[in-house]
Amino acid sequence: MKGAAEGGRGMGVSMLRAMVVFAVAGVMAANAPPASTQVFWLGADIGGATEMEDQGKTLYNWNGESRECTALMRELGFGAIRIRVWVNPASRYCAKEDVLDKALRAKRLGMPVMVDFHYSDDWADPSKQTIPAAWKGHDYQTLCRDVAAHTKEVLDLLKENGVRPKWVQVGNETSNGFLWPVGNATDNPAQYAGLFKAGYDAVKSVVPEAAVIVHLDNGFDNGLYNWNLDILRNNGARWDVIGLSVYPYWAEMYHNRTPEQTISQSAENMRKLTAKYDTDVMVVETGFKVDLEHPENMEKGRRLYAALLQSCRAIPRCRGVFYWEPQCRPGPYWLGAYDSDGRPTEILKALDDDRRGNGDPVVFRAVGTNGLNAATN
Repeated sequence: MKGAAEGGRGMGVSMLRAMVVFAVAGVMAANAPPASTQVFWLGADIGGATEMEDQGKTLYNWNGESRECTALMRELGFGAIRIRVWVNPASRYCAKEDVLDKALRAKRLGMPVMVDFHYSDDWADPSKQTIPAAWKGHDYQTLCRDVAAHTKEVLDLLKENGVRPKWVQVGNETSNGFLWPVGNATDNPAQYAGLFKAGYDAVKSVVPEAAVIVHLDNGFDNGLYNWNLDILRNNGARWDVIGLSVYPYWAEMYHNRTPEQTISQSAENMRKLTAKYDTDVMVVETGFKVDLEHPENMEKGRRLYAALLQSCRAIPRCRGVFYWEPQCRPGPYWLGAYDSDGRPTEILKALDDDRRGNGDPVVFRAVGTNGLNAATN
């Protein structure tokens, strides 16, 4: 960002800052929910924390002091933790015992937990939803029982150890269903809904108060969400929260959208979803590029992250935003928020911007009743 010049130009910038802050405050007040509504959660997915520890990767706070990952997230300003679980992974990471380890760390710090069921032995996402090896060859009805049994097993383990997840995802980015081909939403929509229902019912049988999340990618794509959620609703499935992935980087690369368009269109999608389905929404995954050779890109990431947070706060039924693996060092994944030495980057200063509630007046600008957009000039 360019600093303000001295003299009259500096005074003009100060006046502009004040005017924009008041404008932002007015938009936020007009769109804000009543004070009695639920907390807006700033969350961090730290599913890879234990593996990083075993690799000897140390993490530091802003003062250069080493910290355990969960405690570090809390110190940075995150208030909740997200943890993925796989059925029978090749290593111990993301198995139920590893999930318990991370969940207990969060519990000791007073941080609520979101459990993200992939229903696979490895990564599940819109490009792959692979049936676990132990479930191969099972028919639809048997897979429903598999989903229920696995869900209960993990949640029972957590509950027995004093952890009651606040949120539970039934599937990860199930934009075209999960447990392919049986639960493919295009080919077998009723079976996709039935498998989701099996997971939902299993969650409620163990932790009735947990909010069940249906999670899709491409948060800007209202058509995708209508299509997928109508399949669930029309086939008797239920959910409590719609979870979105909002990644401006990927949207720009694969969908020809500017970061600003991704943020504003995702916010508009959330507004439409809450109106149509009468349900809460959350951004359960986001991230911004760490580019150590071009620090200005991380400053841009800070502005965009802050813009996303402010846009989501302006949506009455949006319950929070979770950053995916902020502690991740760059390469091969570049959308964490830490540098190669294990130190926080400029991106995470967006949390301070958000706490102050005014951000950067060059970044935030009022846009009628649709909340806030990011400006990069």
